[in-house]
Amino acid sequence: MLGGWAVSLCLHEFGHAWVALRGGDRSVRDKGYLTLDIRRYTDPVLSFGLPVVFLLLGGIPLPGGAVWIEHGAIRSRAARSLVSLAGPAVNLVLGAALTIAVATVSMPVGLAVGLSCLALIQVLAFVLNILPVPGLDGFGVLEPYLSAPARRLASRVRPWAPLALFVLLIGVPGVAAVFFDLAYAVFDAVGGDGRYAAAGYGELLFWR
Repeated sequence: MLGGWAVSLCLHEFGHAWVALRGGDRSVRDKGYLTLDIRRYTDPVLSFGLPVVFLLLGGIPLPGGAVWIEHGAIRSRAARSLVSLAGPAVNLVLGAALTIAVATVSMPVGLAVGLSCLALIQVLAFVLNILPVPGLDGFGVLEPYLSAPARRLASRVRPWAPLALFVLLIGVPGVAAVFFDLAYAVFDAVGGDGRYAAAGYGELLFWR
């Protein structure tokens, strides 16, 4: 499950880079982002190590480090929004693909549990990233359409806003309950098996 999560982090960032290239940012090719080689991304510790650690600590897939996008090179506000949306969309597609595999392919129960848990993690990552919080992709979808003062305010809170959200999710049961209820609703919508996912998720948290 942890290995699959690390691979999905690569795919998440690749999605951002590919859409940015299509939107006009040629620099992502020069920076080597159009590959699944983890060494090409910003920082292996920030982009991959910490998200795996936080997943083990709290069961919530914290976003990894982002690729560096030249937003001024993107052709339009709509294209900039799509660049931000691409990463979470990759997680959602991966989650749906894994649930389809579990539902249609004959496999051992243990593998079905692991893949279902990985699918749930993808859905959790989608729901978390799509929240309109500065520093997360959901805010990036909206940011091109905000006023200049709103963007300046967001830039000031961007460094610590995702961490504050993570603390709320871990430390405030009511906030965590709403988040997980929403994630399970999305998971059910893509055909996930809640029993298998819960079993795998429990094993993941046990290994903390």
